[in-house]
Amino acid sequence: MTEQVVTRFAPSPTGYLHIGGARTALFNWLYARGRGGKFLLRIEDTDRARSTPEATQAIIDGMAWLGLDHDGEIVSQFDRAERHRAVALDLVEKGRAYKCFSTQDEIQAFRDAAKAEGRSTLFISPWRDADPATHPDLAYVIRLKTPLTGKTVIRDEVQGEVNIGNDQLDDMVLLRSDGTPVYMLAVVVDDHDMGVTHVIRGDDHLNNAARQMGIYDAMGWALPVYAHIPLIHGPDGKKLSKRHGALGVEEYRDMGYPAAGVRNYLARLGWSHGDDEFFTDAQAQAWFGFDGMGKSPARFDFKKLANISGQHIAAAENAALLQELRAFMAVTGLPPLSDTKISLMTQAMPFLQERAKTFIELLEKAEFILADRPILPDEKAAKSLDPVSLGILGELTPHLQNASWDRHDLEGELTAFAEAREMKFGQLAGPLRAALAGRSATPSVFDMMLILGREETILRLQDAKGAA
Repeated sequence: MTEQVVTRFAPSPTGYLHIGGARTALFNWLYARGRGGKFLLRIEDTDRARSTPEATQAIIDGMAWLGLDHDGEIVSQFDRAERHRAVALDLVEKGRAYKCFSTQDEIQAFRDAAKAEGRSTLFISPWRDADPATHPDLAYVIRLKTPLTGKTVIRDEVQGEVNIGNDQLDDMVLLRSDGTPVYMLAVVVDDHDMGVTHVIRGDDHLNNAARQMGIYDAMGWALPVYAHIPLIHGPDGKKLSKRHGALGVEEYRDMGYPAAGVRNYLARLGWSHGDDEFFTDAQAQAWFGFDGMGKSPARFDFKKLANISGQHIAAAENAALLQELRAFMAVTGLPPLSDTKISLMTQAMPFLQERAKTFIELLEKAEFILADRPILPDEKAAKSLDPVSLGILGELTPHLQNASWDRHDLEGELTAFAEAREMKFGQLAGPLRAALAGRSATPSVFDMMLILGREETILRLQDAKGAA
């Protein structure tokens, strides 16, 4: 029987879900979901100064917005400290770890002497093979006994085979002198106890794998499959930072990118499936694997993100898109839509979503629905409402009162009206856009008139004429 795949995402709560961390979570989610496995969430909250409930909630909220659902309860690493300590003490009992009583001054003196003599400064504890009967009644740390010779071989699904000489690894501290477990021990114990089969994480953790493998070996536990993925760099090829723009997932949410678009784009950062750029979650889950992973850092490209997001907005079902749009409006502090406006937005969605790359752009196109009478034109639109144009709108109003309110007849009516006055249609469309939406860039005037209806359209034209 094939072992069930179990992956995990294990962020440290720093106040928000980093876009790089979000991609790591996404890769773990895709790998597990595409194989009928489990995707677990563990909060590595052992740094009590930074680990607040608010920071943890920010990560949970970020994952929820991104649509990365996890299985089971969220695991707190801090809550498992007793288990981590028990494993460290068990390793001492097995002879695979030892109590080290060396002080910081003694360790520094060793390193200074080694440096002066041109030797390796990796600390070699005099307590490594000491008789426990000689142990003093002093504070101590617990160190793992790392093999002194040979090499540690990391067989990585992305990086290939990585060899690290054991003479490059010191006897890692497992338990501090105050009895608290170190991160490296906690990670291994948690991954083992949670049944994690595949550890998919950034390649900045590659060297950690060599140290962590020593704990697996000492405890006689099966190793997980390792896959260390390339980091995300900015457009300039340097490590992604604030100077490149947004770092937190919630910033992308607030900029109006749809979650599906962000998922799609992040999946393509460091992984590919042929030349496919746009794909659904179902396709990503079916396709995702380590064979499509590159070794080089991926470069973040905002233009590509916008392009992919626009495709997802265009392809979305109207009801689902409206629901996500309303959620965006809520988190960004925009007033909720009335039932009437929801109805109008639903009717208008087919043309609103065309060529909109973000929800902000979509809402700009929907301004003619969102605005209430009297419509206040912006500075550019106001220039289209000069006395001559307002006079033309006044002449047009009676024609609209008697027109059949369908697209074909409206197009015929307005075209004939313009031709009778030897005007280009654009000369008529400009004032109409300003009167109906208060903007100079809007959807088609016919689309707006059909959505607003005869009565509202005429009232807006009359308002514009009356405001002159």
